[in-house]
Amino acid sequence: MTADALDRPSGAASANSASASGPTTSRADASAAPMVEIAGVHKMFGDVHVLKGVDLEVPRGSVCVVLGPSGSGKSTLLRCINELEDLTAGRIYVDGDLIGYREVEKNGKKRLHRLHPKVIATQRSRIGMVFQRFNLFPHMTALQNVMEAPVQVRGLSRAQARARAEELLARVGLSDRVDHYPSQLSGGQQQRVAIARALAMDPELMLFDEPTSALDPELVGEVLAVMRDLAESGMTMIVVTHEIGFAREVGDHVVFMDDGVIVEQGDPREVLTNPREERTREFLAHVL
Repeated sequence: MTADALDRPSGAASANSASASGPTTSRADASAAPMVEIAGVHKMFGDVHVLKGVDLEVPRGSVCVVLGPSGSGKSTLLRCINELEDLTAGRIYVDGDLIGYREVEKNGKKRLHRLHPKVIATQRSRIGMVFQRFNLFPHMTALQNVMEAPVQVRGLSRAQARARAEELLARVGLSDRVDHYPSQLSGGQQQRVAIARALAMDPELMLFDEPTSALDPELVGEVLAVMRDLAESGMTMIVVTHEIGFAREVGDHVVFMDDGVIVEQGDPREVLTNPREERTREFLAHVL
């Protein structure tokens, strides 16, 4: 990240979206500080400019659904939030904490210094992420997959971790699959184990990177049902998906990205039914 990265924003979200509007939802507390603040975020891979000044705020307890074509920067944005990718410029705050860096003022100039890896690991433990390809440990049962991080990272006893894992697997409807290995589970079941594994760290924020795109169509519903239940429980969620029905029914705020920028964002009923931007209309015409 550049040393003269942007200062923390104090105004409205998304300066790069002409049609930006805040989410209107009973789940989110509009008066509270946002759970996620993304300010002027750029990401480059070599000469490829993937994110081009993204600004976004996600209120606590809300569900933000990110739509867009392949290559628009959606997944890269999630990976930057979870510190899987370093920023080229800009800042990301989660629950008020600057992710990955600390600000130091020297000679009247503010500079960012990279945090120690252990501190970054602690920050990341507060953010759960569910990937497209499940990423379960193949040599571990469903129960062991969910237990592993709480034991190794949080220092829970195996008894404590087991009780919590059993509770979470029950929550995602897999009480009868705790001793099954990933190879013995369907894709939908594996993804539900992955969700339980992420929840085992008691995250404040959940990121979903196209969680249903690798599933057979008949298995999509069971994963979306778990995500819907999670949203209703008040979890703050950022979901990259092509599931327009989920965006319409569960999302509090919809973001449409293309070519590394936010083209349009707002209430799902407005963006999905009557988008203002021609590029948004073109995209929705292909996926609806």
